[in-house]
Amino acid sequence: MTLKIDKPHMLAFLLPAALLAGAYGSQYIGGLFPCEMCWWQRYPHFAAVAVALIAFGVGNPALRKVLVALAAFAIATSGIIGGFHAGVEYGYWEGLTACTATISGSGDALLKSIMNAPLVRCDVAPWTLFGISLAGYNFLLSFGGAMLILGMIWRSKKI
Repeated sequence: MTLKIDKPHMLAFLLPAALLAGAYGSQYIGGLFPCEMCWWQRYPHFAAVAVALIAFGVGNPALRKVLVALAAFAIATSGIIGGFHAGVEYGYWEGLTACTATISGSGDALLKSIMNAPLVRCDVAPWTLFGISLAGYNFLLSFGGAMLILGMIWRSKKI
């Protein structure tokens, strides 16, 4: 079995992997704890990485093209969630949740973790660059990247 690598496929793998790395880097290195909607944006990226990885092992070009397209749709889903989240941060509309981070534990440990947990709100952007929040950048990069991947697939005769 030969490993088939092309531009849309690599982009469908590398884009969500890089965005997840950035999200975890900002969390664990930068100290920006994710809110609930931030987590929602990560889940489709996990799915996209998994589907793109599976596609690397598929020998059938048509099936590989479908898998790469599915990864692109997962990436677009994260972008749409990011766009919604950015709208909440900018005050365009209200969020759907109480917008605090999830806390796990039991007994006294649970109470301590609740009392010591940082309050993470979905309607406040903890970081911006040029007036664009992380959710806004996720929208731009994810949705734009997904459209690029789908366009590359559409234009290609084979993948």
